[in-house]
Amino acid sequence: MKALVISRLGGPEVLEIQEVPVPQPAPGQDLVRVDAGGLNFADVMTLSGGYPGAPKPPLVAGREFCGVRESDGQRVMGYTQWSAFAEQLAAQSALLWPVPKQWSAAEGAAFPVNYFTAYFAYWKAGLLEKQADGPVPRVLIHAVAGGVGTAAVQIGKLLGVEMYGTSSSEEKLARVKELGLQHGINYKQQDYEEAVKELTHGEGVDAVFEMLGGEHPTKCVRCLRDFGRVIVYGNATGQRADVDPRSLYAKGASVHGLWLTYLAQNPKLMESAWKQLSVWIAQGHLKPVIGHVFPFAQAAEAYELLRKGSNFGKVVLQIV
Repeated sequence: MKALVISRLGGPEVLEIQEVPVPQPAPGQDLVRVDAGGLNFADVMTLSGGYPGAPKPPLVAGREFCGVRESDGQRVMGYTQWSAFAEQLAAQSALLWPVPKQWSAAEGAAFPVNYFTAYFAYWKAGLLEKQADGPVPRVLIHAVAGGVGTAAVQIGKLLGVEMYGTSSSEEKLARVKELGLQHGINYKQQDYEEAVKELTHGEGVDAVFEMLGGEHPTKCVRCLRDFGRVIVYGNATGQRADVDPRSLYAKGASVHGLWLTYLAQNPKLMESAWKQLSVWIAQGHLKPVIGHVFPFAQAAEAYELLRKGSNFGKVVLQIV
């Protein structure tokens, strides 16, 4: 079968479509014929060896997919660590979910990583339950026009959260506002820390969804109001993040890590998240935002688009 192989460490140029053996499912796995794969920044980091725990090349790329389960012909979407970008995949049965009938293969492939990550970000922030009293919760969402960002906006709208989002262009921010974002911040025109201070009249936000690394976790702590939380789920800059615990004292603030790779190993936790997400899907509230669909042969272009941050919504590879 054909698969997208990371042949060596480097940039998108190391990607090669190669013939590899068809995988043989182990106990607890299902064979899936893959139609489409969702591209994530973690995939970009894996090319250069920057993603924790990734095997050394050569390896088949990709961590989320949509296809057909061989055993019963059901359309499924799923999450894995590697090997999603191939014509067939041996997937963990517990990490497969039915694709809504009205969704395309691209939409199914765009769901697992982004929506579970966004859901767990609200969970870690303590915001899944609507507050009966007190001020409306506020959340700052970085890269709000990307895959996780657009998912977080859709979920935040359901939770009644006041959302502040950063992006690199007014056009992207305008499109995310159509999804429910209330406050857009163009970080190329204004420092987001100052923008949050102005927009909240100096109060700050209750949570920040942070995936940049470097100086940004510390800047995000300064964006919080009392007892706020920074939820760190990525490191797009590739720079080490240093947070001085003393910066947390005055506000009773905290910094939390979120890694879907780890959470996906907890079946009860994933089942609980899917139970709520599937209800929202059935009600028509959640639907992946697809910005770009590339044919399999143009995988390197898809990776480069995401690496540059030029995407809006999800970048998807059409496998077949």
